[in-house]
Amino acid sequence: MNFTDLIEKKKQGKKHTKDEINYIVSSFMSGTVSEAQVAAWLTAVCFKGMGIEETAYLTEALGRSGKIIDFGELNGKIVDKHSTGGVGDKVTITLIPLLAAAGVPIAKLADRGLGFAAGTVDKLESIPNLNTNLSTQAIVNQVKNINAVIASQSDDLAPADKKLYLLRNEISAINFDALLASSIISKKIASGASNIVIDVKYGAGAFMSTPDEAVNLSKLIVSVGKMLDKSITAIITSMEEPLGRAVGNSLEVIEAIKFLKGEISSGDLAELTYSIAVTILLQMNLFDSGKDAELYLKGLVNSGKALEKFRELIIAQGGAAEVLDNYDKFVLPHYKVECESKKSGYIQNINAYNIALALKALGAARENSKKPIDLSVGVFLNKKSGEYVKKGETLYTIYSNDEEATKTAQRYCDDAFSINESKPPYNNLIYKIISSKDEEDDV
Repeated sequence: MNFTDLIEKKKQGKKHTKDEINYIVSSFMSGTVSEAQVAAWLTAVCFKGMGIEETAYLTEALGRSGKIIDFGELNGKIVDKHSTGGVGDKVTITLIPLLAAAGVPIAKLADRGLGFAAGTVDKLESIPNLNTNLSTQAIVNQVKNINAVIASQSDDLAPADKKLYLLRNEISAINFDALLASSIISKKIASGASNIVIDVKYGAGAFMSTPDEAVNLSKLIVSVGKMLDKSITAIITSMEEPLGRAVGNSLEVIEAIKFLKGEISSGDLAELTYSIAVTILLQMNLFDSGKDAELYLKGLVNSGKALEKFRELIIAQGGAAEVLDNYDKFVLPHYKVECESKKSGYIQNINAYNIALALKALGAARENSKKPIDLSVGVFLNKKSGEYVKKGETLYTIYSNDEEATKTAQRYCDDAFSINESKPPYNNLIYKIISSKDEEDDV
């Protein structure tokens, strides 16, 4: 085969065969083609598209480009959850200990963030000494010992996806459906997961702008998963405003800990955590009723079992579990600036993208894979949508290490808040659920 011919074929909108997709991936990994050629092919894909079969071929080739984790007697039982990313999304950190406490073996391969949001690995690494760079065997052992692991994508797990993802980021080819779907599912192939829930987000703080775009991506993910014998459920959720109140790496971990302690029992973070956990328990046929599953899960939080499972995970990965009892053990920023509301009224909306820009100005997110980030900074939303704020009352709090960055972040945050006299209607966080059984449920 000739790589230039394959670029031309895709430019003409023609479909690739499985052998051609395998050749593209293997050539990229072996270095027999240049990054410029692969970038040209990716650009052609973005303009001309890929069918479901092509996407499945690419997914499988990426997933099998390295090792496949073998969990032995747990094969077929391993669960994984993935989010397409959003502002303040710390659900992985609340969900994994909760499911592990429920006896569900869950192996989560997480990412560092690129663009306007930090990744789960960035957030977890705000816990002193916590190690996410685990070997395949260490991942297997930890799941067998405590039911849970959150590890970064190592070089031997779906390495082609990791390499392709970095190139996609360089050429602005991140949010194309077929490439997104193949990247997401390929990691699940490598992780050995069979039961998968994908949180597909839409809105101002997400790759997908509208619910319809999120539905299209979800259907593609579920269809490709079905072709590759993976049980996948997609939960489509709103990311018009940040999830929870804390945005920023260590701040988000602290908020997750508070949830696991039972201190956050309502609001969007609790709603989404329990909804995804219930979906997984039902998907695995562990409960017949969603109501019964949710009561059971809340009991695990209220009894302290979910928090203790997180403690086990931190200790197993070398981290300082003292952070669970003393938040001062996190690296703290120099400045804490409480920003007052300029008017009274109800919060109508908090634009997630503007908050993301504030975080980027503070240094909490990276523009490229080599740029370091500040794990201590962030924004805390003292008021959320639907809540009333008085003029002069604290609207949000900035945690910063730089005075100029604080001023920039404050401008973005001020623009993010919409306030007026009328109380806004309640908007469902969950838009649709799409499963591998071809079922769609409006919520």
